[in-house]
Amino acid sequence: MLPRLITIGVVVCILCGASARSFAKEKTTLAMTQLSGAGFLLVVIFAHVCEYSGFIPSLGWGRPGTVGHYIDLVSAAAGSILLAFGYFGRWIIRRRISS
Repeated sequence: MLPRLITIGVVVCILCGASARSFAKEKTTLAMTQLSGAGFLLVVIFAHVCEYSGFIPSLGWGRPGTVGHYIDLVSAAAGSILLAFGYFGRWIIRRRISS
């Protein structure tokens, strides 16, 4: 479990860094949307680290129907949607401008 968590954490940190860089460059709504999505994915990593280490056990990390489960679920869904929407929106706009 730990090697997968570290690997996914590194990928999410790279995504977050790239999103922050693009937002610093462009300062557009789509770049902010992408950065927000990456931030939500960081919350997912934090939730899994808390689950693995037993940090704040009262939130019930990893158990269905608990606050920790819903933090993880909502963050994963929102992060995936916002990151994809921001990235592909920026990609479409760049493509239209270059054509």
